[in-house]
Amino acid sequence: MTKINSGVGGAAVLAALISPPPVWTFGVVGAVAAVVNLAPGPRSVGRWAVVGYRRVRERAAPASLTGAPGETVTWTLYPDHGAMQDPRARAGFHEAFARALVLVAGQARTAGIQVHVTHDAVVGDGTEHTQTVSVHVPRGVVGRPARVLGTLEAEFARLGRLAVAEPAPVGVVCERGPGWVGLDDGRYASTARVTAWPDTTDGALMSRLLLGQGQGAGHHASDRSFSVLYRPLPSTQSRRSARLRSAAAEAFTTDQVKQDAHRVAGDTAHDALVQGGVLVDVDAYLTVWGDSPESVTDARWQASLAADVHRVRLDWLTGQQHRAHVMTTPHGASTRKGAVL
Repeated sequence: MTKINSGVGGAAVLAALISPPPVWTFGVVGAVAAVVNLAPGPRSVGRWAVVGYRRVRERAAPASLTGAPGETVTWTLYPDHGAMQDPRARAGFHEAFARALVLVAGQARTAGIQVHVTHDAVVGDGTEHTQTVSVHVPRGVVGRPARVLGTLEAEFARLGRLAVAEPAPVGVVCERGPGWVGLDDGRYASTARVTAWPDTTDGALMSRLLLGQGQGAGHHASDRSFSVLYRPLPSTQSRRSARLRSAAAEAFTTDQVKQDAHRVAGDTAHDALVQGGVLVDVDAYLTVWGDSPESVTDARWQASLAADVHRVRLDWLTGQQHRAHVMTTPHGASTRKGAVL
């Protein structure tokens, strides 16, 4: 698809150059629209162009990446002991967090409030776990951000031990390689975006993928960080988005099996919206750490194998590692959508 669009776009531009204006103007606009809109995905020409521009212009994560205007608060969160191991307690935890996201969506008429959750696993003689929850309220979305943050703090306090925390500064990129970056603290990082989840799980996906439980001795020997960025949509936008998504799926899908799959997903979303739920835009990132380029490359390979076993698809964001490693820190809460493609 990328090659076809490149060829069509090039032909349109060349044809436009020999045509009198203003016809050539429409040819250039049409070629750009075709390249950007008809070739989505990790191999699109549009993404290659933007990533290449960022790689040439930015050698590290710029301050504007995490400096969006607004109010941001970070808490450390430790769920009650055994909550993640007990299926009932884990389901209750997830339901309570879902209610908090619905509350976030109801605080503003337009989308913009972001909830960012991180989990860091540092391997030593034992494994040290750190969980954080960050909330970013952009400037102008709500009239009183402090009121919203205070309400959300009360909601999250029901999930476990909650304490206000000051995030550590973002690591400065000092060295870059194929698919990894070296930071000023001596660590090497490689970050991937999660682009596909398995259809069904038994509730223990994260414990196996992130912590390596049940994978055998020595399977998880490297530090890992995992983060999820939630962008809840207000109820009005959720209904509008669900309606547009359903119409687009019916109009542009010719495969009968895919049409049936979209219909089932649409019915599920409709039932959730009727019961008071909202749609949530989710971005997830996985970072593996090492003390040398070789170790982080090996950790990346092990993470890819674990993801394949659990039917999780990873995109290792070639050319964007200087930005991507920020997303698994609490500073990722204030990043704008599209900061990492």
